[in-house]
Amino acid sequence: MMGDGIQEEKDYEPQTICEHLQYLFALLQNSNRRYIDPSGFVKALGLDTGQQQDAQEFSKLFMSLLEDTLSKQKNPDVRNIVQQQFCGEYAYVTVCNQCGRESKLLSKFYELELNIQGHKQLTDCISEFLKEEKLEGDNRYFCENCQSKQNATRKIRLLSLPCTLNLQLMRFVFDRQTGHKKKLNTYIGFSEILDMEPYVEHKGGSYVYELSAVLIHRGVSAYSGHYIAHVKDPQSGEWYKFNDEDIEKMEGKKLQLGIEEDLAEPSKSQTRKPKCGKGTHCSRNAYMLVYRLQAQERPNTTIQVPAFLQELVDRDNSKFEEWCIEMAEMRKQSVDKGKAKHEEVKELYQRLPAGAEPYEFVSLEWLQKWLDESTPTKPIDNHACLCSHDKLHPDKISIMKRISEYAADIFYSRYGGGPRLTVKALCKECVVERCRVLRLKNQLNEDYKTVNNLLKATVKGSDGFWVGKSSLRSWRQLALEQLDEQDGDADQSSGKMNGNTLNKDESKEERKEEEEELNFNEDILCPHGELCISENERRLVSKEAWSKLQQYFPKAPEFPSYKECCSQCKILEREGEENEALHKMIANEQKTSLPNLFQDKNRPCLSNWPEDTDVLYIVSQFFVEEWRKFVRKPTRCSPVSSVGNSALLCPHGGLMFTFASMTKEDSKLIALIWPSEWQMIQKLFVVDHVIKIMRTEGGDANLSETQYISEPKLCPECREGLLCQQQRDLREYTQATIYVHKVVDNKKVMKDSAPELNVSSSETEEDKEETKPDGEKDPDFNQSNGGTKRQKISHQNYIAYQKQVIRRSMRHRKVRGEKALLVSANQTLKELKIQIMHAFSVAPFDQNLSIDGKILSDDCATLGTLGVIPESVILLKADEPIADYAAMDDVMQVCMPEEGFKGTGLLGH
Repeated sequence: MMGDGIQEEKDYEPQTICEHLQYLFALLQNSNRRYIDPSGFVKALGLDTGQQQDAQEFSKLFMSLLEDTLSKQKNPDVRNIVQQQFCGEYAYVTVCNQCGRESKLLSKFYELELNIQGHKQLTDCISEFLKEEKLEGDNRYFCENCQSKQNATRKIRLLSLPCTLNLQLMRFVFDRQTGHKKKLNTYIGFSEILDMEPYVEHKGGSYVYELSAVLIHRGVSAYSGHYIAHVKDPQSGEWYKFNDEDIEKMEGKKLQLGIEEDLAEPSKSQTRKPKCGKGTHCSRNAYMLVYRLQAQERPNTTIQVPAFLQELVDRDNSKFEEWCIEMAEMRKQSVDKGKAKHEEVKELYQRLPAGAEPYEFVSLEWLQKWLDESTPTKPIDNHACLCSHDKLHPDKISIMKRISEYAADIFYSRYGGGPRLTVKALCKECVVERCRVLRLKNQLNEDYKTVNNLLKATVKGSDGFWVGKSSLRSWRQLALEQLDEQDGDADQSSGKMNGNTLNKDESKEERKEEEEELNFNEDILCPHGELCISENERRLVSKEAWSKLQQYFPKAPEFPSYKECCSQCKILEREGEENEALHKMIANEQKTSLPNLFQDKNRPCLSNWPEDTDVLYIVSQFFVEEWRKFVRKPTRCSPVSSVGNSALLCPHGGLMFTFASMTKEDSKLIALIWPSEWQMIQKLFVVDHVIKIMRTEGGDANLSETQYISEPKLCPECREGLLCQQQRDLREYTQATIYVHKVVDNKKVMKDSAPELNVSSSETEEDKEETKPDGEKDPDFNQSNGGTKRQKISHQNYIAYQKQVIRRSMRHRKVRGEKALLVSANQTLKELKIQIMHAFSVAPFDQNLSIDGKILSDDCATLGTLGVIPESVILLKADEPIADYAAMDDVMQVCMPEEGFKGTGLLGH
């Protein structure tokens, strides 16, 4: 078999899948390695080792591939070897209850797929596989003899069994409730000897099988886990466990599954393992069982490996031996280095301690690594213990070791490094600072009591000092934090040399910002760095109390009691008071002059034109809102000085709205003004453009028709360009909110059914809203029509205003049963379905989506092309409610169909 149809070449290398399989068998038989790496075989199959596949599916496909490949061989023994070893035959037999006629359908099998749900023993699973099924009612059988549908029975009859019987335990089943696969972790008992004679139709043959392999799937999920194989050597009768590269021979020639079962225990609440008698096993993870026909005598023949394959095996054995020799040499060198290191340690260990002789400091970490003979010694590095003055920091003594100068000379001569730290290396400045900080920490509690007593006394004359009340309340905590920071500078000082320079610098910057916020007595500084004018924020303390506080805060700003407040702040305060008074006066005057405009009472309406006037004036709604903000809170806002009607006109001076649009979609962009109000507005504000609408009566003598004329007139070109721009903005958004409404029983809940959930703007929100600044460019406006460039340059303020007000007017009133999703125009419908799945727990294939009566079905189409615009409401109808998914892995398995072995060598192309 091995060499049939293969050309023997000097430099032969396996190419096809079968050639790799041949080489793999040859290695298994004659290799000197402990285990064989099947990477070449896996690569030839085109498998992705990073993706777990189903072992039973692989077995089926590979057996089919092997049978198809060998069927092309000349040798008949080779052509039929797969069928002879693994192929059996059974018949689907249907018997008519009326006439007794039997109908047979013959079928070959390479494995028996056995249902394990509800069974405890393998024999029960086989019996169910062969049990008789009744065909009745709608499932009746059409009998050709009776020429009508009749009640019948159907069952499977085993006609012949193969030498190797593969039994597939169906542990992975589809759960209709959750919509994904699950694993049945129930115990199944099976014996090492299986008598199949009671199950076959023709008695009298040899049908006693012995267990030869068990495939274990370890893990509780159907989408993850680990395969372990237990295989019996047919010659020696010994069992081996194959767990990747870990191959282990079982003790006493017995199959042992207990360890694998314990490792796969999913929870304590699981059913206990039933007791198994001698020669039987129970497993909750056994997935495939392989039984071989019991032979009278054990085979003792050794297959001769063809010469061209043996040459490859010998070549691999030579590489393996070279590797073993190289490893042995490396171990020897390592041992030699270890011995030399050991001798060095023995030589210096006694001379390491420093007595009366001169000594040096060495990094304790480096010394420990030097004593560890298993690691190579690196140069000495003492930088971690240096202070900001590049000397030995007193707080780092604990991470250093004092050794003799004799040992230090040897260390530096052999390993190098540095800097060398002698007895004079200790930093005097850091020692003095450390002592000062410790002294202040110890003194802090006493000084706290002293300062509190001094604060009780009344300050007389001009001997006092101004201190912030906030600083006085928290000075003890501030002092402690400041001392802790000074104490912690030791850790920061060595940062420049230990590879963390950036992080240390960043932490210093953060600390500096915190200090700027919390520094003592800076709470009474004005923006100009002088004493603030508000006396409520400060108090006078005695000279004695101030001197105590100065010991802890020497850099704190000092203000004697005779110190004058900031002159600039006094001027600004007077100006501010005058401005506030002026603003209040202006606001009251304007509110009194325009009461209806402020409260929105008795406003004129275009759709219901007032009878008592033929002229109405128009201002932008933005002007009205800004003016109302000022009138409500004149001390917080600046007065509105002008009416910005240019925002309602195009670059040519024409009106951008039609009469019809101003009564509908554009009604929220404008405000209508009575003629009497307009006269007052012209007195109070600078008016850039007058916009008015006039009603006239026209037509012949017999028929009168009301007409509405605007001044200035409509600019048709710019109006068309604006509409195009608005449509483009709606279909080219990058981030917008849409609403998904789940339909229950095909009835959409009315939008006003849950008013408590409605979303609307409040006065507070309006106060917070900001318009886009003048001069902001809209990159798409210049594409609206022919007069592009001039519009982009001269009409940017209108576009900014238009977008800001449109956004406000398009707010959707969210109701119960809806959820808001953030989407973009260029994302696909499939991506939206994934978002909806997470929001509503409805799998994509169960989602029926529609918008305005139009079904959304093209998963590859973008939301922009499907007409999904900002604030759209999409209706979701779920085919079947699905419970919440247990884990995201399972969710993704539901969403994405399994491809299995698609694209691999097992399925050709």
